[in-house]
Amino acid sequence: RWGTGDLRWVRPLQRIVCVLDGKVVPFDVDGIASGDETEGHRVHGRGPFKVTSRKDYESQLSGAGHVKLTRDARREVILAGIEKVCADAGLEWIEDKGLLEEVVGLAEWPVVVLGDMDPAFLALPPEVIQLSMRTHQKYFAVNDKKAGKLAPNFILVANIEATDGGKKLAEGNSRVLSARLDDGRFFWEKDKATPLEEMAAKLSTIAFKAELGSLGDKVERVAELARELAPKVGAEPDLAERAARLAKADLVSEMVGEFPELQGVMGRYYALEAGEPEAVADAIRDHYRPQGPSDSVPANPVGIAVALADKLDTLVGFWAIDEKPTGSKDPFALRRAALGVVRIVLENAVRLNLHLWLRGMAASLMLRQGKVDLPPPSQTFWERLNDQEDHERDINDLLWEHDEFRASKKMEIIDEAVAEMSDLLSFFADRLKQVLRDQGQRHDLIDAVFALGEDDLVLITRRVEALGAFLDTEDGANLLAGYKRAANILKAEEKKGDLPADLSVNDALIAKGPAEEKALAKALSDVEAAIEGPLKSEDFTAAMAELAKLRGPVDDFFEAVMVNDEDSAVRANRLALLTKIRGTLHRVADFSRIDG
Repeated sequence: RWGTGDLRWVRPLQRIVCVLDGKVVPFDVDGIASGDETEGHRVHGRGPFKVTSRKDYESQLSGAGHVKLTRDARREVILAGIEKVCADAGLEWIEDKGLLEEVVGLAEWPVVVLGDMDPAFLALPPEVIQLSMRTHQKYFAVNDKKAGKLAPNFILVANIEATDGGKKLAEGNSRVLSARLDDGRFFWEKDKATPLEEMAAKLSTIAFKAELGSLGDKVERVAELARELAPKVGAEPDLAERAARLAKADLVSEMVGEFPELQGVMGRYYALEAGEPEAVADAIRDHYRPQGPSDSVPANPVGIAVALADKLDTLVGFWAIDEKPTGSKDPFALRRAALGVVRIVLENAVRLNLHLWLRGMAASLMLRQGKVDLPPPSQTFWERLNDQEDHERDINDLLWEHDEFRASKKMEIIDEAVAEMSDLLSFFADRLKQVLRDQGQRHDLIDAVFALGEDDLVLITRRVEALGAFLDTEDGANLLAGYKRAANILKAEEKKGDLPADLSVNDALIAKGPAEEKALAKALSDVEAAIEGPLKSEDFTAAMAELAKLRGPVDDFFEAVMVNDEDSAVRANRLALLTKIRGTLHRVADFSRIDG
């Protein structure tokens, strides 16, 4: 209740008990004075109860007061009650930890009751029934144990022990639930009568982000990108485009208006009702995934294409308008979107040269927004992007062939937009580090691989895993130490300006040198040739095994050979050998970024 001030409390505050050594400690809060009396359950043991100590307080409330004082005690009672009513009725509780924690705080003397609902409501999608139970009534849903499907029952946690065993309580709550589910049935029938295309058309009237247009504009971009990504993930392009065009249609449905949590889920049901292919319907549901670390990623190719397209479009768009996460602020959940892309790519082994696609999307966005005009090319934008081999040409060379266009200021707009994508790639790198750290990988190894300019997340992960395993071996650790020694010598020479301009190895001088120098030169040549095949076939474990063969020759070289020889030609040749050590190891990763 209200005192004399502005205190707000989650429940009516009636008394403050504050007793020390059997005596009241006097004070007041908002006009409510401290004392030695408390109240119990409003029906079963109101009280008041006069208490002299904490032990007395606990004893009286948990006994005559009918109050389970701790959350743990109430949770234990509720779980035991759920287990009993389910066992008696042949049901299975659909576990809901979030709702459990909520009802633990709602009932001070929890009593579990099983209720019935009209079986006719089972014609509704089960998600609608469960969400209506959960959101509106705080009921738990149950499955028929034999059928493995939703049963026409519910579990409620009452705060009273009824003399009839809860029969009237269950009946009253059943009537309330029926009224809620009647609303759901009305929404369901009305939505089914509206074609998804008609719903999708309304998206053009809903703002997405002022600088990026409406939701309808976003859908157009996602549909185009999903079609182009489809071959990369093994999806049928027509199905990917179709799913993308319908993926957000249910946002204007009556059911999603009532239950926003069902976005995508209802779209799937409406698509199936309309006769859309199952792959399209599943993609509509799955394109929002993953929505958190415990959520699964899309597994079917059409869903993968649409989910990637949706998240990549969001990220590129917000980067293009300079709306990036800052510190702990991320109002548009861009970190979650990037983490979703990383997980989808890794868990489905999707091979994408990410930077090229990000830059291409940025340029495409500029074209769509009318900030630049594209002279008619011999191929469409995405056809030319997909024709790129080895990504040797710059994206600008890929997009535009006309000199007059290159000379215009419009090119500067494109350059600025695509330059932002390097920053976005670093953002992805941070998310990848997060995933790999959770898997036990080291952040410095990820940096070492990223430094090679690699942007295929699957390839990066394989390199990091192989590199981590290699460095955990004695050969790997010692070779890293040898690399660091060589790199430090070269760095010192570069700083002094004494590094020769010509750092090619002179075989004639090697032939005159000590055995350890000859052995290192031969080992480097052999390993350089030997790692070509494994690197090309992406067998990084085999490549590391070849690098391990350098460990002995490198150790022997530093043990027996003086790099800074008095003969300047010999010195230059030995520095060239160190450069070759560095270059050979950099074929696999930038070892300078590895700690140790």
